[in-house]
Amino acid sequence: MPKPSRKPENPISVAVSSWLTTLPESDQKLNTQELVSLAPKRWVVYPPMLLLPSGSFTSGPWPSLLASLPSEHTARLWTALLAAVSTKTVVLTHLAVNEGIPLHLQPPEPEAITAEKENILRSPSSLRLLHGDFGPSVAENPVPSQADLDAALWVSTRQNGLTQVWAPRWTMFSRGNVKEKARLLEQFPPSPSDKSKWAVDLYAGIGYFVFSYARLGLRVLCWELNPWSVEGLVRGARANGFSVRVVTDLLSSPNGFAEWDEQIIVFLQDNAHAAPTVQSVRAAGVKLEVVHVNCGFLPSSSGSWRAAWEIQRGSGHDGWLHLHENVGVADIERRRGEIQGLVDRWCDGPTGEARVEHVERVKTFAPGVWHCVFDVYAGGKKPPS
Repeated sequence: MPKPSRKPENPISVAVSSWLTTLPESDQKLNTQELVSLAPKRWVVYPPMLLLPSGSFTSGPWPSLLASLPSEHTARLWTALLAAVSTKTVVLTHLAVNEGIPLHLQPPEPEAITAEKENILRSPSSLRLLHGDFGPSVAENPVPSQADLDAALWVSTRQNGLTQVWAPRWTMFSRGNVKEKARLLEQFPPSPSDKSKWAVDLYAGIGYFVFSYARLGLRVLCWELNPWSVEGLVRGARANGFSVRVVTDLLSSPNGFAEWDEQIIVFLQDNAHAAPTVQSVRAAGVKLEVVHVNCGFLPSSSGSWRAAWEIQRGSGHDGWLHLHENVGVADIERRRGEIQGLVDRWCDGPTGEARVEHVERVKTFAPGVWHCVFDVYAGGKKPPS
């Protein structure tokens, strides 16, 4: 009878155990079993970065041990972890610990009277960098130079066959959006190569949903405030084979818009300019048939919903609004009714011109709270299946 196969040991646990034996003799009196048990057991690989879960190496004796050691000893631990998880085809060189994205940013000086600012760029300011050069810690200007962009670490991953690229020091990445991106690809029919059909993304980020719309054959018009995210979007678009143009100024001459033939056009600016920009382009005679408008900002994208409505209905064609919001599980149906009432008012009454056709529960945001997407179909016809 064959012997049962042994469960492979956790590579991080093995690396930590081995590293502990290299410590000075005085430190080897520590409870090594406890240290190994409290070391992280999970990780995510975003080549060339290894990302450990929140709270790694902050419990039990770990903080005091790491603080007491010379930097060369801790560096050996970090390189041991990278080597343990690396493979022949994926060599990892950078190590960080994931921490939550703060909704507000602390003032630069602890004693400053300045109030906290909303982290509208969703900058990963709490990311703990353990090993490797992640690029400059502070950009000299609010808009990074090409030298800043080139000096930063850029990582990547593939979801649903599409590549995403970002600079972890400057831009967040949400793994949980994979389900919603897949739904867009599966639920909505591909568009023929008709350059008049568009999707609009009012919170483009690094291209989370932009690339799904592009894969469906649509041209995509999008807005994003964070220049680091825009650079990630550009790099990701090129990696996926999509042509892309970045517009940094307000559209002074909408007549030139018709000459742009890139599949993705991203405005590096506040999405408050989105509806006026689309209106001016249409006024110049450019056909913009918008079949999807995505509002993917949490905890709520409600500040952009009226603009999304104006952009879609101004096209004179039926289409979808995808409205993202965090909602308590007991309040989802109530919120659905409130959104239906909102679009009814925009239609000057419950005419049936717009309907909340579906509520997608994407992922849990907190206990009892769901990231929901309210799919609003705007148009008199039945939605295409």
